[in-house]
Amino acid sequence: GIMPEMLPVIMNSSLAMGAINMSRKKTIVKRLGAIQTFGEMDVFCTDKTGTLTQDEIILEKYMDVLGREDKRILRHAFLNSYFQTGLKNLMDVAIINRAEKEDLSFLKEAYVREDEIPFDFSRRRMSVVLKDKNGKRQLITKGAVEEILSICSFIEIDGEVKEISDELIANAKKIAEENNLEGIRVIAVAQKNNVHGVDVFGVEDESDMVLIGFVGFLDPPKESAGKAIDALRNNGVRTVVLTGDSEGVAINICGRLGFSTEMTLTGAKIDAMNDDELKEACKKCDIFSKLSPYQKQRVVKMFQANGHIVGYMGDGINDSLPLKQADIGISVDNAVDIAKEVADIILLEKDLMVLDEGVVEGRSTFANMSKYLKMSVSGNFGNMFSVLIASIFLPFLPMLPVHILVQNLLNDFAQLGMPFDHVEPNYIEKPKKWDLGGIKGFMVSFGLLSTVLDVLCFLVLWFVFGYNNPDMAGYFQCGWFMFGVISQTMVIHTIRTPKLPFINDRASVQLTLSTLAVIAVTLIIGFTGVSTLFDLPTMPLSYMLWLAILMLVYMVFAQIMKVIYIKRHKDWY
Repeated sequence: GIMPEMLPVIMNSSLAMGAINMSRKKTIVKRLGAIQTFGEMDVFCTDKTGTLTQDEIILEKYMDVLGREDKRILRHAFLNSYFQTGLKNLMDVAIINRAEKEDLSFLKEAYVREDEIPFDFSRRRMSVVLKDKNGKRQLITKGAVEEILSICSFIEIDGEVKEISDELIANAKKIAEENNLEGIRVIAVAQKNNVHGVDVFGVEDESDMVLIGFVGFLDPPKESAGKAIDALRNNGVRTVVLTGDSEGVAINICGRLGFSTEMTLTGAKIDAMNDDELKEACKKCDIFSKLSPYQKQRVVKMFQANGHIVGYMGDGINDSLPLKQADIGISVDNAVDIAKEVADIILLEKDLMVLDEGVVEGRSTFANMSKYLKMSVSGNFGNMFSVLIASIFLPFLPMLPVHILVQNLLNDFAQLGMPFDHVEPNYIEKPKKWDLGGIKGFMVSFGLLSTVLDVLCFLVLWFVFGYNNPDMAGYFQCGWFMFGVISQTMVIHTIRTPKLPFINDRASVQLTLSTLAVIAVTLIIGFTGVSTLFDLPTMPLSYMLWLAILMLVYMVFAQIMKVIYIKRHKDWY
């Protein structure tokens, strides 16, 4: 009897309604449960490129090791990007587009690819081995500045190849860092001509390289990103950036979007921390840079260990691990297949404002499910307690099993409009989680109130109408059946809002219609011959007045109980 029979229907209907509402915002929900998790999310981790930035990477600079423009650097970067057979990222596309504008397309016919050493996130670089028409072989490598410097033994300055020194390395890093602080992402380009004659090349061949210069990319922040981050913050969601870019670029872009840049962590610093140290750092740090996929996954895991519900948004191969680790994975329609496969939600447009709307939708869905659960268990608990009391004092059963079943089903059907109900704006300002203790407390408080009113109904039926012997048991059962259904249906409007029902806040049209329909069906059952279908007699019309009085008393006491409950618990849902 206490079991909320319609719980699966109400929950799935609420989640489906949330998914439909999200679809109108060009968002595909792959897993219905993700709607609820969306509402619970209080930490949102995101990659930088394309999410916080415009996703239109432009090759801004190509320069030698002294920072001077040098078209030869663009030439080598183009050969590397064009001839590699792996997935061409946005930087590769930017290099190729710029090279074609600079009339370097003829290089496509001037070289053939003999081999390549693919990119991976530990090396953070990739190489191609090319041969020109004269049979000369050349190894060209591009990648993150520090990783390229680690494999270079020489440096080219003004056409002269010199042995690299600590001073030259420091100067090269300084040039890259200065550009990073301006928001320009820098990658280094190296090459060597002394290539052995074997057909298969490996990572060990990326050694004794010659650093020749840098290429710099600009990907400015989205104007809408700052607004979206503020909206998420106002709704109790903290945004954290996990990027593979350098620290300088991350600080520049994130600082322009309003992030705190007082504390940042790089992948190298994270590797030097144990889990306890990283958990503590996650409480303060909002910018994590130069991360590998495993490091991103570890950071997400530490946020979860701190008790947060974590969302992660990414679209690249390097995002698949944190997407899977997060409580809710979010990707975009043009993401790589593996990112879309592990994500729970797919955005058809890469817009963070949609995420804020998703958070609001998730919390609204959660609120409506919470309303139903509290209403159902408190009402059913009250009925069962009333049955126990009546069974002690009455000389007959207060209600037959079939009556209890029909009553519960009618009460549940009255709440079928719950997924369509609106939610108080202040409820969605903070993430919510299931609170079993709160549900139990609500069940006891309002369940016992229901029992008190049931006892009043018993007294009316026993003393006013004289249904006080086994021969009149059917009338007693019918009277309590009607009161039980109508009272639990009417109290929906009190419980669904912290405000004064019908006056300060009204239910949605769908919920209003479902409750009116159930009340009408109950009155038809009790006051017409339909009652015989449920082994009940027809009640006298005079009982309608007492029903109305009991309903008024119940609604008044429920409102008083609600005010007391809110003062005590500082919350309603």
